[in-house]
Amino acid sequence: MLKNYTRFVLGQTISNEQRRFFNEYGFIHFKNFISQDTVNSIIRASEEVQQRWLAEDVKKVNGVPIKFGKDVDGSPIVQRFAFINQQHPVLEALAADPRFHTLLQLAGSEARLGTDEKDGMVFNHYINASNSSFTKMGWHTDGLRDVFHGTRLNPMLNVGIHLNTLKPENGGLRILPGTHQQNLYQLLFKKRYFLDNDADDNEVAIAPEAGDLTIHDGRLWHRVAQSLVSGPESRRRVIYIPIIGGKYAPKHAESPTAFYQRFAGIVG
Repeated sequence: MLKNYTRFVLGQTISNEQRRFFNEYGFIHFKNFISQDTVNSIIRASEEVQQRWLAEDVKKVNGVPIKFGKDVDGSPIVQRFAFINQQHPVLEALAADPRFHTLLQLAGSEARLGTDEKDGMVFNHYINASNSSFTKMGWHTDGLRDVFHGTRLNPMLNVGIHLNTLKPENGGLRILPGTHQQNLYQLLFKKRYFLDNDADDNEVAIAPEAGDLTIHDGRLWHRVAQSLVSGPESRRRVIYIPIIGGKYAPKHAESPTAFYQRFAGIVG
């Protein structure tokens, strides 16, 4: 059972050790991808986007619903931003970081960063407060979207940039290592998608420091655990960007809302 796992440092290439770890377990954790100053500038940029979206009553971006909630003081906030890289130059610059090209080595020669596909760069803001609507997310795999679209499972990795330092009691990402190697039946039925959120004896808690980067395979079962603390200390922010293969499928302002996204309320 994998509990205390190795953290790595990202260099100019993916080492053989890093590749072996990722291939076996379906995830990898890199330390200190961005500085605290960069973390702070990203958070400020997200707050500027939030202020604009609230003022303009934005509900969707490129067909993807925006998830709203309440902060600890009851004020409205955006809890899930889609395509935030298209909304602010700071986030646009982050998406253009050349080190992402190194990460593409984990996905194959035809992989690309999906900044204008899927949901683009997603910014999640969790807060465990009595009036928050986005405190956790049940067990799921990211590969289910391809099934909903009636296509084969294309290679997909999810890159996470963590903006808070977390301990296990702060909640956050939980994964089932090695489940990226499961068969299609297990991918579809191992858990009840988004409805199951109970701890699993085999799960691993990802406990990053602010500025760390993680990658997990889209076929890997994972969830977001609710914080055991409440109020401002429970606040956690994380960015996700997909690395994808297959046919290029950009989204735009007229893109329809996907079927499964119409039921987004079940994942909070």
